[in-house]
Amino acid sequence: MTAATRGTSPEAVYPDYLHCLAEADERAAVEVARGLLDAGVAADRVLLDLVAPAQAEVGERWARNEWSVAQEHAATHISEQVVAAVAAYADPRPTRARIVVACMDGEWHALPARLVAEVLRLRGWQVTFLGASVPAAHLVSYLHRYDAYAVALASALPMRLPHAHRMIEACRRADVPVLVGGRGFGVDGRWARRLGAAWAANAPAAADLLGDERALRAVPPADLVHLADDEYATLVNRRGELIDSALAELAQRFPATRDLTPAQLDSTVSDLGYILDFLGAALYVDDGSLFTEFVEWLVTILDSRGVPAVTVDASLAHYGRLLHDFPRAVDHLRRGRAVLPVVDRQAA
Repeated sequence: MTAATRGTSPEAVYPDYLHCLAEADERAAVEVARGLLDAGVAADRVLLDLVAPAQAEVGERWARNEWSVAQEHAATHISEQVVAAVAAYADPRPTRARIVVACMDGEWHALPARLVAEVLRLRGWQVTFLGASVPAAHLVSYLHRYDAYAVALASALPMRLPHAHRMIEACRRADVPVLVGGRGFGVDGRWARRLGAAWAANAPAAADLLGDERALRAVPPADLVHLADDEYATLVNRRGELIDSALAELAQRFPATRDLTPAQLDSTVSDLGYILDFLGAALYVDDGSLFTEFVEWLVTILDSRGVPAVTVDASLAHYGRLLHDFPRAVDHLRRGRAVLPVVDRQAA
């Protein structure tokens, strides 16, 4: 069913589009988008009011354990094809300077950045989209080769903030202003400001800010004096040791973990690493709310997969004991335990 039979707004055809993603029907998904375009709906509305919210729902279905990783990947691929079809249909001609759009090193969620790139292209900018996980050195090399008016960097995960800061500083040394966006910088952009970068809440806001060079460059420098205590650097250096120790602790306190399948063991090791990575990011920007928000999210994800919160509590407590000489880290871990559901710590 296309826009012609259901209406001519993204909201009207949204259920059809989501159904196409659920059924992995790429052809039908493209037809839904093209139906809107044929009906006169602006290309940026198709991207922002249809593709973007549908992709957010895809992520939520994965988080609720309703969709597998394979289903999420299939849906994301289809949405990428839809974005490409919308871009080809609109086929704007650049009238403004070059903007380089990229994802942080280690950031593999490229679709949100691609949506921003296409909206900027629709606004007349000449856009170069470098895709997912771009190392800072490669980005700077590209900037030296091609004249860019600005760089737009995207990150979905706050644990990438230390990488983000390195990329921001590298662009500044190349005298190219930087704009950042994505959930990785906080819903209000507070971590972007801590890193000394201009922030936009969404693609239209990014387009508006890029049109104002004075505002783009008028950003206070990074405020990271707290890094002098070396807590972040020490945590990074001890990451492998801490994960191994926490895994051994779980095996001792929860004997069932000794019978994990290889896939389950990999997931457990990854989760123990994510705890440290988000703790490190919280130390880097000196904001405990970053870590507590992650802990709340992690417990929700693990609960949907049948993993009890008491295992998270045990891991946080274990890390706290090993990092007892680092007051900021201990405080973040304590606050993380405080937001957990009530658990039987004596039984653990």
